[in-house]
Amino acid sequence: MFIRAIVRTPGKSIVNGLSNANLGIPDYELALQQHRAYIQALDSCGLEVLVLESNEDYPDSTFIEDVAVLTPDCAVITNPGAPSRKGEINGLREVLRQFYSKFEQIQAPGTLEGGDIMMVNSHYYIGLSNRTNLEGAQQLISILVKYGMSASLLELKDMLHLKTGLAYLENNNLLAAGEFINHPLLQKYHILPIDMNESYAANCIWVNDRVLVPAGYSIAKEMIEKAGYATIEVDVSEFRKLDGGLSCLSLRF
Repeated sequence: MFIRAIVRTPGKSIVNGLSNANLGIPDYELALQQHRAYIQALDSCGLEVLVLESNEDYPDSTFIEDVAVLTPDCAVITNPGAPSRKGEINGLREVLRQFYSKFEQIQAPGTLEGGDIMMVNSHYYIGLSNRTNLEGAQQLISILVKYGMSASLLELKDMLHLKTGLAYLENNNLLAAGEFINHPLLQKYHILPIDMNESYAANCIWVNDRVLVPAGYSIAKEMIEKAGYATIEVDVSEFRKLDGGLSCLSLRF
């Protein structure tokens, strides 16, 4: 169960964020509205939400999941793989001190972004991507082992981040799209396959027995509900324009 979430308000500079989506420039005012609705959804799941001010110096900083990995025992400050995002970690340790006393940090030349990390109980799946390299992954594995946890590596071929195509929904249910549906390391889970035309819907988040799903993906939503979950639809169209999704917008712990 999650108790808290940390989010960061989008800045006006979001229009300059990184993107390969080719869906146009985000509408800043609409992004603000959608972000508020996202916070309300987390609140409705019983989370205490800490809202950080926007950081205009970093257009992608609203995707706060990428700058930390929060485990039950320690907070790991990452080293984002995108050069324009590296400064997003500045000041994060001070924010997290109210919740954590033990800190670790990924050091260069290692790179690692939280979107490439999926937690399943005390085991962590780490995606090797354009943003998370082997050195960063190995550093995280050493940290996890130090605190009695474990990890596995998955090499990405198509996805930006691991959680672009995966979402663990607890109870052994794993939402999967594209290259992950038949991945041998994941077959011990009950795979809920996302239709190719709705692949964006693979980035859902389980929050205390509810599943937040992106609005507009009826096939995925129905499948998740048939698996026994109550769902909450959240429109994140403006964040999709920056290759972002539901999990990217918060640190949940």
